Amino acid sequence: MLRGAGAIAIALPWLEIMGPERTARAAPAPAKRFLSVYTPGGTVMDRWRPTGTETNFTLSPILSPLAPVQDRLLVVDGLDLKSARGEQHQAGIIAWLTGTAQEGSPNGGYGNGPSIDQVIASRISAGQKAKASIEIAVRWATGKSHGLVSPMNAANFETNAPFKPIPPRLDPMEIFTDLFGSLDPTAGNDAARRLARKKSILDFLDGRYSALSSRLGTADRQKIDQHLTKIREIEMSISNVPVETSACKAPERVDTSDYNPRTGLNSSDNGSIKDTSTDAAIPKVGKLMMDMLVMSLACDITAVGTLQWSDTEAKHTFPWLNLTEHHHYYQHDGGFKPAECERICNWYSKQHLYLLQEMEKVDMGGHSLLDESVVFFGSELSDPPSHNKTNMPFLLAGGGGGLRTGRWVRYPNLPHNNLLVSILNLFGDTRDTFGDPRYCTGPLTNLT
Repeated sequence: MLRGAGAIAIALPWLEIMGPERTARAAPAPAKRFLSVYTPGGTVMDRWRPTGTETNFTLSPILSPLAPVQDRLLVVDGLDLKSARGEQHQAGIIAWLTGTAQEGSPNGGYGNGPSIDQVIASRISAGQKAKASIEIAVRWATGKSHGLVSPMNAANFETNAPFKPIPPRLDPMEIFTDLFGSLDPTAGNDAARRLARKKSILDFLDGRYSALSSRLGTADRQKIDQHLTKIREIEMSISNVPVETSACKAPERVDTSDYNPRTGLNSSDNGSIKDTSTDAAIPKVGKLMMDMLVMSLACDITAVGTLQWSDTEAKHTFPWLNLTEHHHYYQHDGGFKPAECERICNWYSKQHLYLLQEMEKVDMGGHSLLDESVVFFGSELSDPPSHNKTNMPFLLAGGGGGLRTGRWVRYPNLPHNNLLVSILNLFGDTRDTFGDPRYCTGPLTNLT
């Protein structure tokens, strides 16, 4: 009100200045790094689910090791793996990152679309980093897959039809040399000589294939061109070697001579053949694999990675937990054993803690590597004895794309494809559906 001469009151029109002060809020920057982490066989749900409210919650016995990073976690509850159509375990791991059903179900086929890690890689990593993405696994391809890629163990799929599975790399020393050989102070000139030799071989192959391509028909030329693209990607990866900085350092080498990365080739269908030496080395090899993933991101070798802790069969033992049978035995082969499954799941939570804390340690210039990343932890089913895929045990971590963590968010049995498209949105991808559209109703609310 303005009071004029003679105390006559004159009303003012409503002005914005009269309202409460509003704080300007810029749109969050897109996330810069993505990791997906797979653990097999679901969980023990009543020992996984937190208690409390969205922002004031207590982690469950299985998730309790993650308490030191609870403020960096988003516990995502109430999503169903509706797009998992096919064999019980196979369909689950295929749908986890693709949101598509297993073709040729109930057995034998893969999915019908790319995995989100590869879609993200095509946006932020391919052609920009030495490697578009890095896929690694620990104690992988056990049991019936006999050390080979199959629908029982494939989580990553190419972006173009026919969406071929991308097998993970298994040998920790081969991975170390490939990624960090140039940062190894003990290597002398060996690393440089190996790189020069690889490049000369690739240059030779490139010339031979180019000459052959000119004499082929259209269909064959297209196949050769695709092959040449792969060769050039390899050449780029060995030409762009990391340079040591305060954030980028080669991980500490460990002795993995007691670990056979290809022991799955000698596996039996029922897990009766045991490699106790390799199994006992899983914790130290897993730590090295996580260290290499973290440094691959910090050194800008890639912006996208996947770690598989085994496969859907997980037919290996856990000597460090005094569990002498394989994981599948405790899930259903020997009858459901919740106490043993809980111990295994709790151990995986401890590994997740290590990964997130290592990411948080890396200073990327005033913020941590975890701050600019999104990490997605998942499995192929929720309930081991029933193979149920409702209320999936999913976790997100990091702060990339404005992800709001330190919360437990619950949804009314929505399709998990909604989470996949929401993750893509965190990376600046504006689509509103992903995977099989029959199982996607749009992005989730309340993530950012």
